[in-house]
Amino acid sequence: MQAWLDAIVRMSSTRANYWLEVALDVGLGAILLAAGWQRSNGPGIALAAVATGLFAFSFIEYFFHRWMFHTRIPLFAQGHDKHHREPLGYDSLPFFLPAAILLGLTGLLVLVLPAGFTFLMAGAATFGYVAYGVSHFVIHHVRFKRPLLRRWAAAHHVHHYHPDSNFGVTSPLWDYLLGTRYVRQPRQPAA
Repeated sequence: MQAWLDAIVRMSSTRANYWLEVALDVGLGAILLAAGWQRSNGPGIALAAVATGLFAFSFIEYFFHRWMFHTRIPLFAQGHDKHHREPLGYDSLPFFLPAAILLGLTGLLVLVLPAGFTFLMAGAATFGYVAYGVSHFVIHHVRFKRPLLRRWAAAHHVHHYHPDSNFGVTSPLWDYLLGTRYVRQPRQPAA
């Protein structure tokens, strides 16, 4: 079992795994949105489903980064710890895992919500995940010139120095609401 887990962790650190995951998730998101649009009950409900999916993903991003990646669960923690040591690497989840989780959640939600709404919501959440992954990659590989983008990237870079804060990559919303947004402490005067 440990050899299998080690192989998955090694594979998760490759460029091929990273880009395969992006491609798989973009395809899944497009399929879910198309299926949801075909079954939707009008543009208002469709827009509400997409907004709900993006809002839900913002919490999922925060939840996984704070309570899963910063834990002792080997599948999550080993890759994330490596990312903190080597932020320019290609560490990500195994390419199949996010899609499997998203499909599983979609299957559960379709049992209690209308299929069109569920597919649109899940498709939006999937694209939220893609935006998170690409944003995270860009934050570490691009040096921004524009002040707004520099501040956005800096918020995540702060997380690497203060790993108990700034868990949101695409949005600081949940860090503000749950009190984990990094607040720079004023310097104390020398005694």
